Amino acid sequence: MAHMFLSSTNRFSARFAFIFTVSLSCTYLCYSIIFCRSTIMTNQGYERKGCPPSKNAGGKKLLGELNNCASLEVRSALDESAAQRESSDLRDQSKAYASSGSHWADMKLRNMSSAQKYGNKKLPNALIVGVKKGGTRAVLEFIRIHPDVRALGSEPHFFDRNYDRGLDWYRGLMPRTLDSQLTLEKTPSYFVTREAPRRISSMSHETKLIVVVRNPVTRAISDYTQTLTKKPDIPTFEELAFKNISLGLVDTSWNAIRIGMYILHLENWLQYFRLSQMHFVSGERLITDPAEEIGRVQDFLGLKRIITDKHFYFNRTKGFPCLKKPESSSQPRCLGKSKGRTHVQIEQEVIEQLQEFYRPFNIKFFETVGQDFKWD
Repeated sequence: MAHMFLSSTNRFSARFAFIFTVSLSCTYLCYSIIFCRSTIMTNQGYERKGCPPSKNAGGKKLLGELNNCASLEVRSALDESAAQRESSDLRDQSKAYASSGSHWADMKLRNMSSAQKYGNKKLPNALIVGVKKGGTRAVLEFIRIHPDVRALGSEPHFFDRNYDRGLDWYRGLMPRTLDSQLTLEKTPSYFVTREAPRRISSMSHETKLIVVVRNPVTRAISDYTQTLTKKPDIPTFEELAFKNISLGLVDTSWNAIRIGMYILHLENWLQYFRLSQMHFVSGERLITDPAEEIGRVQDFLGLKRIITDKHFYFNRTKGFPCLKKPESSSQPRCLGKSKGRTHVQIEQEVIEQLQEFYRPFNIKFFETVGQDFKWD
């Protein structure tokens, strides 16, 4: 009898253990499914925001992840700013590219639309690197109406002031382009920035460089005139240009004078680029014959000569060429009010002294580039 009782007890214990084990397993399985689902949803939520989950992370790891999250937010803000800038540039360009309702303008607008949809942001193939008050804005505005050119309207100052932001930041500023299109940007201060040639060469050895030069005396006066509109209390041009005007001692530390010593800056560029990679535009001929000067720029960039004399007319009021008006507009497209402004009057004796100072620099510059700009 006792034996039967013990046997029954053992069978009951075994059944109980089996049922308990199965129940425990089911409970664990259900709990695991619910927990994993919650974790996955939480992580997905963070991934959508570009931020890491805060659970199960050590202090240093979490701090690093949070810094990455903040970095992503900053990058997103920069991307949004670049997109707004690109959209603004696109609106500005659209106004210019409708000129005369011609076939090339229609092609430009189609290319712009396609680039916005299918293009990519690329580092520039060519740069307008200088010089200040030489005519760089005119070259940019004239060449950017070409269907195969997309240009950044603002001056990014990447290779002189913002280099520490990196090439990804720089690329993000550029307009979207198709594979067949050329990306261009302009910052005139590059030409006189010591580090710029090395930095640009590091980006690409094959970058094409456009330099717009002008009689250095006229350029200096134009530079001073612009500064005077912003700072009316500055000393006279003569006081800034000379250490001793009676002895003819020119102050080469004044930036307006130093910029015009073109050969000194060019020698720095030729340490990193071949002369064949550089094209020099005459600021004077850009006014008297803009179509031919822009024609040479198109040749240098490997573009078909689409921009011709039919796109320009001379504005006698501004003393500067403008793009002919679109048929849909009552206004032609001229450069801003700061372009073509009347220069301050400088005594002829001062001008002659500066011409004499610049003459040896000009001669060496002409010999180096193989062009005579006839500034004497």
